[in-house]
Amino acid sequence: MNRILIAVDDSVPSLAAARYAFSLAVGWRSTVRLLTAIADETARAAGLKLLDHVAREAHAAGLDEAHVETTVVAGEAFACILHEAQAWKAELIVMAVSHRDALRSPYVGSQTEHVLEFAECPVLIVPHD
Repeated sequence: MNRILIAVDDSVPSLAAARYAFSLAVGWRSTVRLLTAIADETARAAGLKLLDHVAREAHAAGLDEAHVETTVVAGEAFACILHEAQAWKAELIVMAVSHRDALRSPYVGSQTEHVLEFAECPVLIVPHD
């Protein structure tokens, strides 16, 4: 896998999934693109701050700057992930389980379900304790 899209937010499970993806990327010598979706442009600064933090963790895990890209996209998370994966030609999407809705599936959240259903490349969902 040469191109891994890692969807992150500020949750503990998301950051754990990113760390797991970094270990894969180091072993595969992959380029990663860190993506965070924001509700609207007023949250861009917070999104950039989050991605800066996660990129520093990627570098600490052994990925050099040339293999770490970041992008902040405004919109519904699953739509942003799917669009970016296709546009960037991701070979793997890595994400954590999104918030679970008790009325829906007990296994994954709605954002995760949408990505799993419509992604054109493999999706790795990293569970969290």
